[in-house]
Parts: sequence; structure tokens; C-alpha cells
Amino acid sequence: MQYSQRLDDIEARFEELTRQMTDPAVINDSENYRKTAKSRSDIEEVVNKYRDYKQVKHNYDEGRQMLEDPDPELRQMATDEVHRLEPELVRIEEDLKILLLPKDPLDEKNVVIEIRAGTGGDEATLFAAEIFRMYTRYAESQKWRVEITSSSESSIGGLKEVIALVSGNKVYSRLKYESGVHRVQRVPATEQQGRVHTSAITVAVLPEADEVEIKIDPKDIRIDTFFRRDRAASR
Repeated sequence: MQYSQRLDDIEARFEELTRQMTDPAVINDSENYRKTAKSRSDIEEVVNKYRDYKQVKHNYDEGRQMLEDPDPELRQMATDEVHRLEPELVRIEEDLKILLLPKDPLDEKNVVIEIRAGTGGDEATLFAAEIFRMYTRYAESQKWRVEITSSSESSIGGLKEVIALVSGNKVYSRLKYESGVHRVQRVPATEQQGRVHTSAITVAVLPEADEVEIKIDPKDIRIDTFFRRDRAASR
């Protein structure tokens, strides 16, 4: 594999971090332990995928060796195994290439998701509600938390607009490509004559902004006071 040395180095780093997390000196230093755990967590997915690759590659190589076995039944079993493992190896290699790409610094952030009904009237609001339910259920499957901060319902139970905060592990990395216009063509529940309607909604996925502490020096504060004289009183 093209990246085997780099992956070996990452795995060795993972094992070293795992060892450090059992070191009493690290355990008793909460800040050091947090950083160590974070560094280990950042590479854990890559290491697990690499270990899957090595196991599959080992089984694949064994199957290739058995292709020369004099027993025709064993050769057939080996052929079936090799054919089964070849696409799996390719898939895992592609997954590893993606995992080794430079990380987006925003990937770890929570997100604010905004869904707004567009073209399509009431049907668009129903579509917006369905899409929001889809994201909510996906969030539940990922053990994320969804907190609605603002919503506006239509008269038929759809959503004209909904804004929610989604918090959890690597939320932005999973949802950042969902932004854009989403469209559906179907016969809506509100249609009496069976005609197909086109409805559209917009989805915006924004990384949650960091809290910023602003300090204002009292000497930089200027207060101007103006006095207005009543004309009548001045006469």
C-alpha cells in the first residue's frame, strides 16, 4: 500500500498514547490527560480502519497462496475467497485515503442548521418538516443532541422555518455538505387531482461560533452628555 509507512507511524503513535493514558503521572494531570485522550481519539478511526485492512489483506494473501493447492475443492474455496476480498480491500484503501486527507479545523464543531420552505407553498412546508425529521432521526442515531431555537409552523402542520442547534461528536464533518437547495417532485397530500408538484426548501449548515470574551478598558469609554434648552423657558 502507498501509505503503509505513514499508517504504521500513526498506529505506533496510537499505541504510545494508549500507554500514556495508563500512566499515573498523566492520569493525575487532568489537562495532560485531556490532551492525550483527544490526540488518541483523533487518530483512532484511522488506526481501526488500518487494522481492518491488515486483517483483510492477510486473509487475501492466504487465499492467493491456496490457489496453487492440488486439491480442486480447496482451490475453488480459495478462488471464492479471493474474489470476495478483492473489492473489500479496494473499499478499505479508499476509506483510508479519505481519512488521511488534511482535517477541516471546523469538523469538530457543533452546528446551527436552518431549514426554510421555498417554492411550493404548503407542500414545501411539509417537505421542510420531513427533512427536519430526517436530520433529527439521523442525529439520534449518532447520539447527538438537537435543540430547536426557533420554528414557524404552517396552517397544515408543516414548517415554514426551523432553526436548531445540533451538538455532539464531529457534527460539522457529517453535515457540512447538506447546505443548499433541496427539491422534491411528487403528488402532495394537499393535491386533489393527482398532479405532480415541485417543491423546494433551503438548508444552511453553519459551524457554531466560539464564545469570545471582550474586555473594554474603562479609559476607552467616552460618554458625551448633551443638554437641550427649552425655547419657551429661555424667553
